[in-house]
Amino acid sequence: MSKKILITGASGLIGSRLTDLLLKKGYPVSHLSRSARGGKVPSFVWDVDKGEMDDQALKGVETIIHLAGAGVADKRWSKSRKKEILVSRIKSTDLLYKKLSSINHFVTTVVSASAIGYYGFEGDEVLTEDSRPGTDFLADVTKQWEAEVDTLADLKLRVVKLRIGIVLSEKGGALPEMAKPIRLGVGSPLGTGKQQLSWIHIDDLCEMFIHAIETNQMKGAYNGVTGSWVTNEELTTAIARTLKKPLWLPNVPAFVLKMIVGEMAAIVLGGSKVSADKIKKTGFVFNYTELDATLKKLLKR
Repeated sequence: MSKKILITGASGLIGSRLTDLLLKKGYPVSHLSRSARGGKVPSFVWDVDKGEMDDQALKGVETIIHLAGAGVADKRWSKSRKKEILVSRIKSTDLLYKKLSSINHFVTTVVSASAIGYYGFEGDEVLTEDSRPGTDFLADVTKQWEAEVDTLADLKLRVVKLRIGIVLSEKGGALPEMAKPIRLGVGSPLGTGKQQLSWIHIDDLCEMFIHAIETNQMKGAYNGVTGSWVTNEELTTAIARTLKKPLWLPNVPAFVLKMIVGEMAAIVLGGSKVSADKIKKTGFVFNYTELDATLKKLLKR
C-alpha cells in the first residue's frame, strides 16, 4: 500500500488497534501526539491549545484519520470537563484545517471519528444517518464536532465521518468495566435494563476505517455499528453467561448511578437503535455480528 496515513489521537483504544491493522496491511503510518515518543511508527508533535503543529507531520501524507478528543467517560462531567470534551474536538479539527490550508500537501482524504450520541438517547425508532440529531449534551457536542469536520471538505478533501457505537474490546472501553462486577459475582443490569445498545467489535470498527480509506465513493456520515442491538439487560446477561457467573442482584437504580457519576450517567442509562444499512451498501462486511460468539472471543475466564 502506498497511501501514507497520519492518525491523531492514536494512543487510545481505537487508534492503537487501528495502527496495528494498518501496519499489517502494509500502510505507512505516523502519529500526531501531544508529545514526541518512541514507538513502532514515527510520531510528530502538535499543541492544540497553542495552535501549533509540526509541518513535517503532513509530509507525504494522503489520508488523515482524526480520532483526537478528550474521553467522554474518563471523568465526571463538571462544567470545565464538559467544555474540555467539546473544545478538544473543535480546536484539534480547526488546527488541521488551518495547517492544511496554509501549506502544500498531498492529503486527499480525512476519515474522522464521530459518535452515535449524535442522535441522542430517546425514542425507540431505528436511526439512520438521515435521522435528526438529539438535544442533549453529547448530541450537541457531536453535532458541533461534525460541523467542524465538514469544513475540511471546503479544502476539496473527501471527508468521511464514522458515528461510533459501543466498541467491544478486551483491552478497554465498556466491556471490561461491565465484566468486572460480573466476575466478582455482583453484576446486574443498569437502570431499567431496557435501554437499547448499538455495538461493534473493535476489529470491525477498525476495518471500517480502512474501508473508508480504500472506498473513494464514501463521503459524509456512516454509522459505526453492527446494525444489531441488544438491551443493557441482554448484554449483561450474555456477559454473565460467557463468564459462567450468576446474576442475582436487582438492577442498579438510575438515581444511584446519577448520585455516583452525575450527568454522565446518561451514557449508560440511555440507548438507541442504530442502523448499519448505509455502510453495508458500500460493500463492507462485518466479521462479528452475533453477540455470544463475539463475547466468547473477547472475554477470558
